[in-house]
Amino acid sequence: MARQLRAEQTRATIITAAADLFDRQGYESTSLSDIVGHAQVTKGALYFHFAAKEDLAHAILELQAKAAQQVVDDIEGRGYSSLESLMRITFCIARLAVEDPVPRAGLRLATADVVVRAPLRHPFTEWLEFATRKFSGAVKEADVNSEIDVHVVAHSLVCFFIGTRVAGRALEPVARLPRRVAEMWYLMVRGLVPVHRRPRYLTLATQLEREIRTG
Repeated sequence: MARQLRAEQTRATIITAAADLFDRQGYESTSLSDIVGHAQVTKGALYFHFAAKEDLAHAILELQAKAAQQVVDDIEGRGYSSLESLMRITFCIARLAVEDPVPRAGLRLATADVVVRAPLRHPFTEWLEFATRKFSGAVKEADVNSEIDVHVVAHSLVCFFIGTRVAGRALEPVARLPRRVAEMWYLMVRGLVPVHRRPRYLTLATQLEREIRTG
């Protein structure tokens, strides 16, 4: 049992070290030797758990997918409107990225040349489908203008969210991400939501950003 626990701890250490380097340096620029040095483990220990760098990337994407699904399950069970659920989930994902290098690396790996193996689906596919469902629900609930193309808006949201992190990585600390997500929603709410319903969602964006900032 003790040996198994140590093996699990070593695996977690390697994943965290790889995630930190993938996020800071990029997947392509990070070598297994870099990861061994950052994790402070032997090459034998790394190869015991992961045969290749691609295996590490896939493990990180799996953990990110699991964390994101937990967020979705939690928010979806609270009875929020479709638009509020979508907003809350984006802020929760931002919080995960701020607090944990694994989800943070997952955001960057989503834009890297990493083959996603079945049954795991590419994050973009999952996020696009989810956002499309939520915008469709928001149209039915009259929180979003009915003339919008929900597929186009969902695609724009996903690209906006990921692009915010990608563009900001070299320019500002990750702690700035929740503020950027709030700014994203200020723009989207003003462009998508009927005038009489905008104050609710603009206030919500401010509230959610403040909750992350204050912990």
